[in-house]
Amino acid sequence: MLNNSIRYVDGILCMDGVRLDTLAAEVGTPAYAYSLPRALDNYRRIAEAFAGFNAHIHYSAKANGNLSVLRALIQAGAGIDAVSAGECYRALQAGCKPSDIVFAGVGKTRDELRWALENGIGWFNVENVREIEMLSTLAGELSLTAQISLRLNPDVTANTHPSIATGHGGAKFGLTPQTVAEVLAGRANYPHVRVAGIHVHIGSQLGDTHATVQAVEAALEMIAAYPDIRTVDIGGGMPAAYWPNQDLPAPSAFAADLRPLLRGYDVIMEPGRAIIADAGVMLMQVLYIKRQAGQRIVIVDGSMAELLRPALYQAKHMIVPLRESTGQTSPAQVVGPVCETADVLGKDVLLPEVEPGDVLAVLTAGAYGMVMASNYNARPRPPEIVVEPDGQSWRVARQRETWDDLLRGER
Repeated sequence: MLNNSIRYVDGILCMDGVRLDTLAAEVGTPAYAYSLPRALDNYRRIAEAFAGFNAHIHYSAKANGNLSVLRALIQAGAGIDAVSAGECYRALQAGCKPSDIVFAGVGKTRDELRWALENGIGWFNVENVREIEMLSTLAGELSLTAQISLRLNPDVTANTHPSIATGHGGAKFGLTPQTVAEVLAGRANYPHVRVAGIHVHIGSQLGDTHATVQAVEAALEMIAAYPDIRTVDIGGGMPAAYWPNQDLPAPSAFAADLRPLLRGYDVIMEPGRAIIADAGVMLMQVLYIKRQAGQRIVIVDGSMAELLRPALYQAKHMIVPLRESTGQTSPAQVVGPVCETADVLGKDVLLPEVEPGDVLAVLTAGAYGMVMASNYNARPRPPEIVVEPDGQSWRVARQRETWDDLLRGER
């Protein structure tokens, strides 16, 4: 969706002070571009909303782990939420202090846990009793104490897409209330683990605050008898708008509803999409146009290999031309060249007449875009471009892969 960073200026789609047609011409397509000014504005808006809390924002690296994005947010004061040792490593390389990293994830390996302990990772969000046992054993071997939060599955159904809901009872995530109670009652069984927090994350792209409030209430009930547990990790879930006029809660709405519950607690939150989604676009060039079965089919050089969300869970993105259209538009099926029927980036997209060589932009593509990209059909992954915080200069933050890169590591 268009915003104060990504907008038309004199008929040309721009990212801050940079024309996107200039980027496409110089770097080629497909390509991702991110506005660091917009990402930083989103981060500050969340920080301001939760200013009355003792709150710590840990940006969720799984949304977009580009090193330049991570560095900008870390320098602005963010910690990092990571769901693998690889994401922890990226956070460290981007300059994050180990103590400011939360290591989450439902299936951490023994080697990942040992590495994280050796590197001083600050928090472990734990989702399995066996994981607590392993952490205690490994920390004992290293003469350390692991600081953990127990991830509660509160059996709350969130107002979001089923594929990104994580807090209902049938999800793979978290610990049941009974298991959390047993762990808390038996903390002495884990001598090298300090249970210092409770964690709830019920899903992404939440349509209201009600389920979050329910989940936090359930979490607080679990730790009510343990006054030494003073940290509540409320996860992420704050939404980003993908279409105009979407009725979505702002960060201030979450803050207002949670403030009475969390007074006196340290609060960790893990927004990702809400910070980076509307700061990014994917640029792609029109290759061919054909009319078939009564449809206008626009074939572009971007695909499900670069942007998986539409094929994975029917996500819908606005797709617009770089030259602002003032004339008539009509529906088009925007499809990629990958050899799969599912390689459709947009259905019934309202576009003007376009020609081969024209460049289109997929909006709100900063989150879960490049991080999900693959080399399917032997396609090199695209470059990532960042517009610097000054809003005027830009650079290639990650080079486009080459065919040689596709073969690297094989023999």
